[in-house]
Amino acid sequence: MKTARLADIAREAQVGTATVERVLNSRGNVRPETVEKVLLAARKLGYDRRLPERYRGTIRIEVIMVRPDTPFFARLNQAFARIAATLDTSILIHRTFLDEADPVAVARHIANPGFRRSGLIICAPDHPEVRAKLGEAKAAGVAVLPIVSRIGDDPFVGIDNYAAGRTAAFYLASMLKPRAGTLVALCHSGVYQVHKERVRGFSDYLAEHPDPAQAFALVMFGLDDRLHSAAVFEEALRAHPDIIGLYNAGGANAGIASVLERQKRGGSIMWIGHELTENSRRWLQSGLMDIVLDQAPEVQARRALDTVLHRIGFLDIEVSADPVRFFTISAENL
Repeated sequence: MKTARLADIAREAQVGTATVERVLNSRGNVRPETVEKVLLAARKLGYDRRLPERYRGTIRIEVIMVRPDTPFFARLNQAFARIAATLDTSILIHRTFLDEADPVAVARHIANPGFRRSGLIICAPDHPEVRAKLGEAKAAGVAVLPIVSRIGDDPFVGIDNYAAGRTAAFYLASMLKPRAGTLVALCHSGVYQVHKERVRGFSDYLAEHPDPAQAFALVMFGLDDRLHSAAVFEEALRAHPDIIGLYNAGGANAGIASVLERQKRGGSIMWIGHELTENSRRWLQSGLMDIVLDQAPEVQARRALDTVLHRIGFLDIEVSADPVRFFTISAENL
C-alpha cells in the first residue's frame, strides 16, 4: 500500500487538508472529535508516520462489566488490561465496573460516562432502560457491542450458551446412566439472557432424550452469591434427597463446593459448572467436581476489541461473528 497523502486522509475524514496537517503535525486548535476522525482515517489508510504523542488515548473505548469479585469477571478484566497494553498509543481502554443490581444506574452511566468514547463494550443485565440508552449511544455514532450475554436483539460476543446448556445435559444424562434420581440446575436469576439460554438448552436436551429413571425437577436461583447459592442448594437437597446431578449455569461454584464438602456428597452427585479457576481446578482434581465448561474470557475480550476497532475503522480486517468456542475440561485434560 502506498503512503497515504494528506488529501487522502482529508477525504476519508471529511475535513480539510489544513486540518489534517494541523493534527498530524501537532499544531493544536482542533476539536477532539475532529482529531479522532483524522487519526482513524490516517490509520485506516495506512499512514506510516508515527502519530504525535500528544494524541495518546484520543480514541477511547469503554468496557462496562459487573461483579469484579467473581473469577470470571476477574479474568475478563485482566484480559482487557493485557490487551490494552499492546494497542496503539492513540487508543485508551476504560474499564468500568457497575452494580448489576441497579440497572437504572447502569443506564445513567451509559448516557453520561463523563468522557467521549468511540466504542462501548458492555456486559450488564438486559433491562429496558439499559437497552434504550444503548440505542441512544448507537444513534450518536458509538460502536456498541454486548459481551458475554445478549442485551435485547443486538449481536454479542460470547459462547453459544444454549449449546453449553445442552452439553451439560448430555454429559449428565449419559454419564449417570443407569442411576436413577433427580437432576437440578442453578443459575444467577432471570436478568441475564446468558443464563436463560443455558437453562433452556439444558431443559430442551433432557426433554428430547427422556429417561424415566432421571427427572429434571428444579431450577434454583443463587444470584451468583456464594452464601445464597449454598442455601438454596441445601434446601434442594432437603426437598430432593435423591439428587444425582447438578448443573451450575452461573457463578458461585464455591457455594456448591461448600455444601458438597460439608455433607460429604462429593462423588455421589455429578457436578458440572462453568469457568476454570484455581478452585475449580482443585475440585476437578479431587473428584468433587466432574466437568467445567470454560467460556474463554480472554478470547472474548480480544474478539470484542477487534470487532469494535473494525467498526470504528481502525482495523480493516473482518472479525469473526461466530460464537466463541467454549472448552470442556475434566480431571483428565487439566
